[in-house]
Amino acid sequence: MKKALSRRPRRLSLRLGIGLLVGVLALAGLTGTVLADGHSWFGGGGDNPWPYENTGPAPVLATVGDISCQPGSPVEGEKQKDVCDKTGAGYTTRMEAQAATANQIEEMKPNLVAILGDEQYEVGRYQDFLGSFDKTYGAFKFLQRPSPGNHEFYSEHGETGVHGRGYFDYYNGTELNSNGTPVEETIASESGGPSFTQPRPRQDGQAGEYGADGNGWYSYDLGSWHIISLNAECAVRPGGCGTSGEWFASETKWLEGDLNSDHAACTLAYWHQPTFSSTAEPSTADSEEGEVTDAWWKLLYAHHASLILNGHDHVYSRFAPMNPAGEPDPRHGIREFIVGTGGESLDEVIPTTPNLEAWADQYYGAMKLTLLPNGYSWDYESAMKSPEAPEGTPASYSDTGAGRCNGGRFH
Repeated sequence: MKKALSRRPRRLSLRLGIGLLVGVLALAGLTGTVLADGHSWFGGGGDNPWPYENTGPAPVLATVGDISCQPGSPVEGEKQKDVCDKTGAGYTTRMEAQAATANQIEEMKPNLVAILGDEQYEVGRYQDFLGSFDKTYGAFKFLQRPSPGNHEFYSEHGETGVHGRGYFDYYNGTELNSNGTPVEETIASESGGPSFTQPRPRQDGQAGEYGADGNGWYSYDLGSWHIISLNAECAVRPGGCGTSGEWFASETKWLEGDLNSDHAACTLAYWHQPTFSSTAEPSTADSEEGEVTDAWWKLLYAHHASLILNGHDHVYSRFAPMNPAGEPDPRHGIREFIVGTGGESLDEVIPTTPNLEAWADQYYGAMKLTLLPNGYSWDYESAMKSPEAPEGTPASYSDTGAGRCNGGRFH
């Protein structure tokens, strides 16, 4: 009796194993995929294996921020110019621009997509993500590794901010009650208008941990690179943007620990507001966030990071490698890119900005970063020229080049 019982699980295991093998081989036959060397079952068998096929030792990270206009009619204290249809007569430039950059990214066939904040204007309510951002960028949502921007957290243009709820709802999913419906929270209007509801986000997911205050910092590896996504939206978090503030201190402590355990040859980090701006003088809020991001620059520089990516300025800008004081440092400096040209209205670059090597402010577009084992190459291409560009502006813009890593931390 005991012997029979001891043999039965092994026979069951054998039958299950054979069944699984037959199923896998059948699937492989249907897809034409060789199930070896880490390749996905679903890649390599059709005309377009992206995004499932393993792309080898030099993966591609697509990069862009400042993307989607607010759908529908103005709410609370907004004006018509605050929404996609800015004139009330079918003004479509913003929708065309975000569709153009979404199509551009799909054509890159990237491994992942770094979204540099302000995914959804004006304050990133969940229904706005579904009504605008998702209609274009939702096509490759599962590849996105986002960071939030001020338009996901703060009050903007007379509209009540949602402190990241809509952003985390979209990327992490929503909490459900026992009958399977979203758990909703009522939010009072700051402008005296009617209250509105937003689902409560799940704690963990694609945008990192929600926590109690909308955290959302996390890291991941891609090829030989270690990549860090940070949340710079400190003004409405506990302790504000002071470097001794509770929320900022928690994120910075996490960043320091993450960098201390970083064994990668190459490291990059991204968040929304740039420490070094190429546009007009920063506002008070930007200055406060600058105090926070300046501390991150110092940590990343001390740990030999190679790249920092930002949005917020609605332009493309490439800076020469520099130290945390903004001084040229070709040997050990970090190169900063600003790619805030995903679809929203464009800003104006100040060409005399120190260390600014290349820039464009009349085009929408995204950047392709190829992450080499010990270096990187960039390729920023315009996807659409602004209809408001001055006469004589070239039809397109391109900026390409390559750089080396600063060596990372080897232990």
